[in-house]
Amino acid sequence: MGIFTNSTLAKYVRTVKSSPKELIWNRKLLVTSALFAMSAIPITWDQGSSSLVPSLPGFQKAFGLSSGAQPKEIANFISFVYLTAGVGSGLSFFINDRIGRRWSMRLYMTIWIIGQLIATFSGGHLGALYTARFVSGLGLGPLTVTGPMALVEIAPYEFRGLLGTWFSVVMLLSLTLSCLVVYASFLHVAVGAMQYQVVWFTPTIVIAFIILLSFFYMNESPRWLFLVDREEEAIKSLVELRGLPADHPRVASEIAEIQAQIRIERAKYGDASGGGLKAVAREAFLVPSNLRRVQQACLSYVLAQLSGANSVTSYLIPILTMIGTGGGTAHNMFLTSMYSMAKFFYTLMASFFFIDAFGRRTSLFTGIIIQMVSDIYIGVFIKFKQEGTASAGAAQGAIGAIYIHGFGYAIGLLVLPYLFGAELWPNNIRSFGAAFSQMFHWLFYFAVNKGVPSMLSSMNNWGTFLFFASWCFVALLYVFLCVPETSGLSLEAIDHLFEGPFWQMTRRAKDVRNQAVIGVEIGEADSVKQIDEEFGKLNRV
Repeated sequence: MGIFTNSTLAKYVRTVKSSPKELIWNRKLLVTSALFAMSAIPITWDQGSSSLVPSLPGFQKAFGLSSGAQPKEIANFISFVYLTAGVGSGLSFFINDRIGRRWSMRLYMTIWIIGQLIATFSGGHLGALYTARFVSGLGLGPLTVTGPMALVEIAPYEFRGLLGTWFSVVMLLSLTLSCLVVYASFLHVAVGAMQYQVVWFTPTIVIAFIILLSFFYMNESPRWLFLVDREEEAIKSLVELRGLPADHPRVASEIAEIQAQIRIERAKYGDASGGGLKAVAREAFLVPSNLRRVQQACLSYVLAQLSGANSVTSYLIPILTMIGTGGGTAHNMFLTSMYSMAKFFYTLMASFFFIDAFGRRTSLFTGIIIQMVSDIYIGVFIKFKQEGTASAGAAQGAIGAIYIHGFGYAIGLLVLPYLFGAELWPNNIRSFGAAFSQMFHWLFYFAVNKGVPSMLSSMNNWGTFLFFASWCFVALLYVFLCVPETSGLSLEAIDHLFEGPFWQMTRRAKDVRNQAVIGVEIGEADSVKQIDEEFGKLNRV
């Protein structure tokens, strides 16, 4: 019985039960979290629609495309948006901390809408289409900075993983809906410009509505308000998000913890949040603990992309053609839509069960192993199919492996960049860290997506999947050695994990819990000196 009562799942249930009900059933918190999570809509609407739109006869006729199943023909259309997504993510640093999380989200959503409208009315001009892709990227890239960052800033540490993965849930819901809209357009809209215009215009209505709602039902991040010394507004926002008065021990300790952490960071490194690019870059790259964060975030995105998950989504139609599913364009579109829907439900499972219940590390181990096995199966199948020895049953198994691969990604490497990558930054440089890591992510994403067609060609298709599997194995080693368990830790407590080498992180995560530095002890400290002494004791353990 001890195995079950001491499990992460049991601890998670006990934590939720022991938390004040106002903390959990809080309309302000839930609505604000939901609206910030909607920042995820543009990126996967683009990902899903761009993988299928080239197969629409109306798109092919307008832009002179012969087929949507040839990777090299559609590579530019698919990948160009990620180039400016990287640029936009980097530039978002100069905006996020100046105008706040809410106004940043509204601005980036507006830019994305403009890009979608240019694409909608591009009239078959390839130059206008590529311009639209570049503009859309300037909006969707920064949204992947603001959304996850705001969610981890407003979420209670007791179930931060649950709220943090709402971003991923919305990503996959948007992916599903975009694929279904393209499929419906293929079936029910006459061949012509309207076929692709419906796909690009529909989400702009939704995003415009979200912008409108944000003026009435959305709270600003209390941590950002504390950073810019708007303490009265910060406390008011935190009180509303927690549903408890400011003098309640749970809220009072969180206020003291945030303020203490900001004082420590400013005492040690100066006010990087208000000191411009030079000051914040100095703190991010010259402070060893923060440099470890930069390395951790960038490696997380590298491993996520090299596992093949997003490449499979972007080029699913060509991959299904390699497998030989039969049924033509309509059948492949249907399978793509079902694949996207499956990934949505997988992410729901990850959000409500795996992430906080089993912990980050266990979820990562499970998901990466599933991805690796699936990659190997798909690669081996394509090899045998090329030799003419693969059976029809094996082909169905390969389609199943694609779906299983999506499940592995949803509970594993999807978690590592978007949740862990958002929660590891200290308050003082969270905006810069999130912007820099997403800039790196999207530029790397662009390189991978642009290179996949050439990789498939040079590796005889099947070798590409074994390449992805080998990187999954590297990811397993990386998680085992370098990724600490952060579920249940406050954002301020996570700061301790990066004070030593990577290989000590898992032990240090246990030490943080054992020393009970989070919560009351930090909240009761009277000064920066006392808090530093507490941190020093922990560092010497």
